[in-house]
Amino acid sequence: MSKGGKPKDVFDVERIRQIIQLMEEHDLSEVDLQQGDEKIKLGRGAKNVYSPPPVAAPAYAASAPAAAAGGSPPEDAGTFTINAPMVGTFYSKATPESPSFVKVGDHVGPDTVVCIVEAMKVFNEIPAECSGTIVAVLASDQEPVDFGKPMFRVKPDA
Repeated sequence: MSKGGKPKDVFDVERIRQIIQLMEEHDLSEVDLQQGDEKIKLGRGAKNVYSPPPVAAPAYAASAPAAAAGGSPPEDAGTFTINAPMVGTFYSKATPESPSFVKVGDHVGPDTVVCIVEAMKVFNEIPAECSGTIVAVLASDQEPVDFGKPMFRVKPDA
């Protein structure tokens, strides 16, 4: 109640709408507010989107030895390895109907997009970072990738 005896709703619907708009404008996933005895906690979906990758991580861990047994890309003489720059999901094509960004034998330049890594609903285009020929694709489509996981091997131009 305010001093005049008139009840004042600290978190009225209009104020909550304003808070939600501010959350969207500033890309906030959670806001926790308290005024007096009243508390409100608002959250957006971004936090829930990120939680599934740890669940998928054990499946990746089980397949990691198979990838390592196939050869160790960093040790191959004369090749450059394109590693995952972040934790996410590897996509070899823009859409399921599209052709792969690159395949073995394709020539790439430093700015050529070789794949997409999705992290928290953001699709990040990954460039080759060097000029050369793709000699190996080391990640499978829709496979979880960890930071630093080898995704491609490139034989640099001479």
